[in-house]
Amino acid sequence: MKSVEVSTAQRSYKVCVGRNILGETGRFARTSAGGRRAMLVSDSHVMPLYGRKVRSSLEAAGYIVSEVTVPAGEQTKNMGELAKLLERIAEAGLGRDDVVVALGGGVVGDLAGFAAATYMRGIQVVQVPTSLLAMVDSSVGGKTAVDLAAGKNLAGAFWQPSSVVADVEALRTLSPALFRDSVGEVIKYGVMSDPELFESLERQPLDLGDFDRIGDVVLRNVRTKRDVVDADEREAGLRQTLNLGHTIGHAIEAESSYALGHGSCVAAGLCCMARACARKGLCGDETARRIDAVVAAHRLPTGTSVSPDKLYQRSLADKKRHGDQINIVVVRDIGSVEVRRVPLEEYRTYIDLGCAPL
Repeated sequence: MKSVEVSTAQRSYKVCVGRNILGETGRFARTSAGGRRAMLVSDSHVMPLYGRKVRSSLEAAGYIVSEVTVPAGEQTKNMGELAKLLERIAEAGLGRDDVVVALGGGVVGDLAGFAAATYMRGIQVVQVPTSLLAMVDSSVGGKTAVDLAAGKNLAGAFWQPSSVVADVEALRTLSPALFRDSVGEVIKYGVMSDPELFESLERQPLDLGDFDRIGDVVLRNVRTKRDVVDADEREAGLRQTLNLGHTIGHAIEAESSYALGHGSCVAAGLCCMARACARKGLCGDETARRIDAVVAAHRLPTGTSVSPDKLYQRSLADKKRHGDQINIVVVRDIGSVEVRRVPLEEYRTYIDLGCAPL
């Protein structure tokens, strides 16, 4: 096991990455969060696989454990499910010193994290990610949210976990499709700030069976995100670079009614933005082609059939919009991106240019 220390103004904590460490969750929770009661939150896919092991570890660490299983899928990230979860936490008698344990992918982490942030104005949360996407991105950094009818992640809070327990062995039960989807965020990190990682993905696509390599990739991505979050916890500047591919990606995701996975949408959004940047002279054509090729090699979408007009209309509800302007992350080179605030009409040209094939 290896750990990465995250230090923010709100809280400092460790991200523990290893193999066969799910059974240590109780010990990590005890030392980082304390408390007497724990609410274990998972979904209908993950709870049958790992719920008993994590619950046993929490009980062995002295916790009185309650549990909630929510339906799997992005549709669960809504205000109704949040309200039901908060009621269950209250019924279980959790107090200000107690802890929520989020066992699952990004949906569970977001929902349970937001519940922890709002219950009694904030109690401890331990994130236990079980998808690659959650391990490399959503479990670290304290962003929690649910979706509204108007758009994705529009209601939320910054609430740092007390610790993160990432057991790469949990990825064994991922479907190949879900693993592929998760790689979309890994590719994003390579384009954003890690040329060596990107070149590694060019040479050899990431494979679900290579757990040593996956562990190294998780650690590498967590360190990158740690550096960004430590410098900019609340997304005032540098942290906005983590939104690379997300503005168009979120629009694609919403238009699919969340049937298309988040990582796949980010990958498609990344390719669209790279093509637009190449056509605007912000990066070279070869840069856009390399990004397209790596995404395609991982069998992820490099574009979308959604019309530019629908993508634009969806983007108008994006939380990165500021009046008649919107923040976008443009590609300059592999490992180099830049945040720009552009007028909405200029953003529309990015969509038009990005949706056309190379």
